[in-house]
Amino acid sequence: MPDSTLPNTSITPEKTGPSNLRLRVIYGLIGAAMLLGSVWFSPWTFGLFFAAVQAVMLWEFYRMMRAGGSKPIVWMGLLMGLLIYVYIYGLGAVNDYFNLPSGGYTIYPPLGEESPFDRNTFLLSTLPKIYTGISVAALAAMVGLVLYEILRWPNGGKPFDNISATYGGLFYVGLPMSFLSQIAFSSGHYDYRRIFALLFLIWASDIGAYAAGKTFGKHKMAPQISPGKTWEGWAGGFVLTLVVGWALGFMLPDMPLTHRLVAAGVVAVFAPLGDLAESMLKRSVGVKDSGSILPGHGGLLDRFDAFLLVLPVLALLQLLAGL
Repeated sequence: MPDSTLPNTSITPEKTGPSNLRLRVIYGLIGAAMLLGSVWFSPWTFGLFFAAVQAVMLWEFYRMMRAGGSKPIVWMGLLMGLLIYVYIYGLGAVNDYFNLPSGGYTIYPPLGEESPFDRNTFLLSTLPKIYTGISVAALAAMVGLVLYEILRWPNGGKPFDNISATYGGLFYVGLPMSFLSQIAFSSGHYDYRRIFALLFLIWASDIGAYAAGKTFGKHKMAPQISPGKTWEGWAGGFVLTLVVGWALGFMLPDMPLTHRLVAAGVVAVFAPLGDLAESMLKRSVGVKDSGSILPGHGGLLDRFDAFLLVLPVLALLQLLAGL
């Protein structure tokens, strides 16, 4: 006998969270506020913020290498990355401290005023010991990496793949992100405006490429790596980046127009290449995002991938031409 009870056709609506777009906007604003705030507040908040960013990016890189079959020594890579970061940041911070004019930001009184320690002793004795210690620690970590693989053989799989993956993270992520300190202290003292300028240029490259690509995009740049990127989008990003480079004269009037346009050109060329390089990395190991630290945005490596090729070029130009 058929059941005469009427079926319950009412459907309890599912509880849904914020939309992906809303999450992207919320976490994007929070991330931007933390980024800009740490850069603006002081060189110490800048240093600590990007030390954390570099560490997370390295961890995400090693996570992807593990997904691809390698077994990098994560803790040792993170340690060496921190040593590299502290070394390069310290060079800028010490120079900043001993060259700041009176009234500038410093953790101690400016030169010529009362100080809790003897600066000559610090420069001639203590400082060299600190940097010698950092250098010895970095070299010891490199030797230790090989010894570690010897000790765990054959359980470590392919030892030189693991060593290469560990060092690869340092050259691809650790060292380039450390060069951000060189940009920040490039004028002889900490100047948050230079980091702001770099951020504005990279954001201009992204925004210009997205807008032009959506409007005019037809010819794919690298369809096997990133199907959405087009040459028309790249051209739009290039133009907007140059315009922002010119406009940065209002924020950095002491920087010559030629230097601003060269920096803008470097960003316009190498920021999209950095994005493509990270997309290629993700495809090669079969992951969608480098991480999930930012809901709706992926990982920090996804957000800062443009820096990884831009910063070494800018640092090199700064050393060679005083950019």
